[in-house]
This record gives sequence, structure tokens and C-alpha cells, in this order.
Amino acid sequence: MHTRNLILSALAALTLTTPALAGTFDGGIPASWTCSGSCGTSGANGVVPLAPGGGSAYGWISTYGSSAAASLPGVGTGGEDANGSILRSLAFNAASGALLDFRFNYVTTDGAGYADYAWARLLNQDNTPVAILYTARTNSAGNAVPGFDLPAPQATLTPNPVAIVEGETTWTPLGPDGDDCYDTGCGRTGWVRAQYTIASEGMYRLEFGVTNWSDQDFDTGMAFDAITVGGDPLPIPEPGQYAMLLAGLAALTVLKRRAH
Repeated sequence: MHTRNLILSALAALTLTTPALAGTFDGGIPASWTCSGSCGTSGANGVVPLAPGGGSAYGWISTYGSSAAASLPGVGTGGEDANGSILRSLAFNAASGALLDFRFNYVTTDGAGYADYAWARLLNQDNTPVAILYTARTNSAGNAVPGFDLPAPQATLTPNPVAIVEGETTWTPLGPDGDDCYDTGCGRTGWVRAQYTIASEGMYRLEFGVTNWSDQDFDTGMAFDAITVGGDPLPIPEPGQYAMLLAGLAALTVLKRRAH
């Protein structure tokens, strides 16, 4: 019984411990986040400088190097040969009326009619959708944000709309062909600010996604950084906290089995 009480006390203390805070990605993609496809972090690189209000590195997702399927629900991929990437955050608590605030930068080498696209969503803890925060899409004529033929974004975007900055697309996350371009529409948006007021208190996740429309040629990616909720950096528990929690839960399981 003494051992059980010690474990319970340790778990309680862990629960009350303030998590490490990281609105930026200076320490890499947090181990507690889940990536399907190609995700990573980078300092200022090629056509993507550091984000306003961010740290010394930003997070990114890319179609390059991904064998995963990824699409915005209800939109699709344009063909079975498409690929993409999705990154989801750890669940975090937000108060009613809290402002979710972050920056993103869309970069694509795929122009003309090969309309690659990207998005961000707010999800409930169980991954059910709450809001489409923004969309971005390759466009040979017109704006890249919001993305054409995609659901309307529910976040306030600044600036909005955003035309693609055509020209050089050199960016390491796009691979060795990152300085290439397929026809009109290649380029980047530059850093765009997204702000969304969360209506109800609860546990939420952030999702970032990018899709290589129709084929796997000429890649597309997106950078993001400076994430805050209610003015505070997005909380990210340290890996050591997870190790302690799992060890405690395992010990409780052993004690329960012995009791029976």
C-alpha cells in the first residue's frame, strides 16, 4: 500500500507540473506530435526566412519524401498516385474565447493546372473537426490564399487574400528539385498570420496538411511557427514527463494485478 501511495503521489505531482512551453520549434518537432509523411524543422532556409514572432527555427511539412496519403476531408487528392503529409499536435487545453494565433508560409514548385494544396484545421481531442483555419493552393492566375475550390477558411488571415510571390522556390524541404518550377503559379506566399477565437473551453489539437495533387512530381510544402493560445505559447510536455507518466501507469497496473 505504501508503494501504491508513493506512485499516486508522484502521478499527482506530475499532473500538476507546468509543461514546457514552445510556441516555436527551436527544439525540433515535439516527440508528442504525430507525423504522417514528411515533417521537420529548419532555420532560415532558401526563400523561407524566420517567422515574425517565432524562434530560431520553424516547423514544416512537405510532399517531398513522403509515401503517405494526405487530403483535406471532402476535397480529395486528384488521383490515386498523389501523396502528402499531415502533422498533428498534442492535445492542449484552451479557455472559452482564447485566441489561437500563428504564422504560415506556403511554398510550391508545382504550377499551372497541377493544383497542390495545403491547410490547417482545429480539431477536438478525439480528432473531430472544429474549424478549417486556412487553405492555400497553387494557382496559375489569382490568389493562392484562400485556396480556390477549397472550403472557406474560418480564421482571420493577414494579409488576405494572398497572391503567390512567383520566382525562386529554393527551399531544402522540397528536396533537390526545390529550385525548379513547373509553369506559372510556382512560388511562395511569404508569412501569413492566422487568428481564430476558440468558442468553447476544451481540449484541442492543431493539424497541418499538404497534398501533392494528382501525382508525385514537383513538390509543395508549408512552414509554420509562432503558435500561441490565449497569448501563451502552445504547451508541449517534455519527453521526460511522458516517461515518468508511463512508468507510473505501468507500476499501477502491476500493483492492480497483484491485488487480484
